[in-house]
Amino acid sequence: MHLLRISAAAMLTVLSLAQAPDLQFEVASVKPSQPGAEGVVLRSAPGHQRFIATNETLEEIVLVAYRLREDHFTGEPKWMAADHWDINAEAERPSSPAEVHIMILNLLKDRFKLRTHFETKERPVYVMSVDKTGMKMTPDEIGSAGDLAIQESGYRKWTAKFVPMDYLAWLLSVHLDRPIVDRTGLKGTYDFTLSWNPALSAGPADDAAGDSSGPGLFEAVRKQLGLQLEPQRAPVETLVIDHVEKPAEN
Repeated sequence: MHLLRISAAAMLTVLSLAQAPDLQFEVASVKPSQPGAEGVVLRSAPGHQRFIATNETLEEIVLVAYRLREDHFTGEPKWMAADHWDINAEAERPSSPAEVHIMILNLLKDRFKLRTHFETKERPVYVMSVDKTGMKMTPDEIGSAGDLAIQESGYRKWTAKFVPMDYLAWLLSVHLDRPIVDRTGLKGTYDFTLSWNPALSAGPADDAAGDSSGPGLFEAVRKQLGLQLEPQRAPVETLVIDHVEKPAEN
């Protein structure tokens, strides 16, 4: 079983850089990964004083930072998905997840000269709401904080902690054919276990019955989390890359 850890920075809604335009890492190393390097890392270290990316593409870093699906991201040059980078950045002091997130966005802006804007279009989505049977996840205590930890087994089982609903919506959408809009109204973070048969996740009508290998994702979300996913149309934001450059090596 593989333990996938995703930094708390990736769990937050994208914050306006205008809130803290000068918030920067004290030191930051950005360099191309070694040819043939294996394994990837993308996380903030405990205490949220360091941000580490190893053998990651800039496309993946941007997708996680802005919490986007690949089809809601346009205008990028080919090297963003082809070239791999090692980033090691450290703040002056232990920081909050929100502060680290702003530092990451500023790092992309300063070192990669990243400039973006959003365009909004109405598109097919799944709307996520609380099922009539009631929410089945466990709320974390007020004040709980930490990295999101998800245990995965063949993309069929997650054991998750500290998960906010907007992040869950994005995480689930990566396994589906359209984005998810969170309309649960649930605040805070939640713990849950979710298991499903990935072969039965094409749409809400395809997996209701399930089989001996488990339910599809839609039915699992309803029965195990107490949430429902309904197909609708809604405004969706797409990130447009206006400008980006390869950074000068340290």
